[in-house]
Amino acid sequence: MTDGPPDSGLSSPDALSAFLRRRSEQIAQRWADLPLFQAVFTVTRDEAVEASHAVVASLADVAAGGRLDDLEAAGFLPVRRQLIAMSGSRSRSGLSLAQVDREFGALRDAVLDMLSLDRAGQDERGGDDLRLPLATLFGTLRVVVVETMLQENQEVVLRQRQQLLEMTTPVIKLWDRLVAVPLIGMLDSARSQVVMENLLEAIVEHNATVAILDITGVPTVDSLVAQHLMKTVASARLMGAECVISGIRPAIAQTIVQLGLDLGHVTTRATLADALEWAMDQRGRRDRDPRPLG
Repeated sequence: MTDGPPDSGLSSPDALSAFLRRRSEQIAQRWADLPLFQAVFTVTRDEAVEASHAVVASLADVAAGGRLDDLEAAGFLPVRRQLIAMSGSRSRSGLSLAQVDREFGALRDAVLDMLSLDRAGQDERGGDDLRLPLATLFGTLRVVVVETMLQENQEVVLRQRQQLLEMTTPVIKLWDRLVAVPLIGMLDSARSQVVMENLLEAIVEHNATVAILDITGVPTVDSLVAQHLMKTVASARLMGAECVISGIRPAIAQTIVQLGLDLGHVTTRATLADALEWAMDQRGRRDRDPRPLG
């Protein structure tokens, strides 16, 4: 694309739009070599150039509409999609919000450099007139980048928390059709839910008829956690498995009594060894007598 004369007689947004269209090729070529585009579009450079062209064209449309600070402006939609995909990719690669923000700032600096070249030898005030709408335009885009990074980081934290919960609630196959969940550390409602889900999945996977919930390593429970444990026992029974809770500490026993929770229908044992002995006996009874256990 050939360079034309600087725009005159236009409003700042219109002049900015004209500048972006006139310098689209040069800006796209510069952006394609910057980390934000280069790291995302790794197959070919042409792919990065094409994506850069699309972003510049959309920004020119936004500027032409004059709604530089309105994220709901029609032209911002494709830009938002592209930036969300790119900043999300960089976040998943391990970059911090500050690092991605610097990479985004390099896009703005490249356009400012191009603006300086475009206005070289011209009235400096004309160049300054475009710097303000340009700053507004990129300031609006920066909001998109920051929001995307914060959301991506939050999703990463949630995924890591879920993975940690699953790692700290393993289901162990002790014997044929016998599984156990040894719990250590604090139990909350979220972790109790993971315990239930993992146990039920293990019952199906191993065709288990007996399950042990060992809470020897749990210092205390509240009413919600206690109710989750009872629901876990009930759910296991619906899946065809008998469930026993072992290792209830004195403090936990007192809490359960004070809360008025009825564990009369829940089988409990003092230690894991006692629970294992009970479980092996239950398995033997099931093998000898296929009728439901009373």
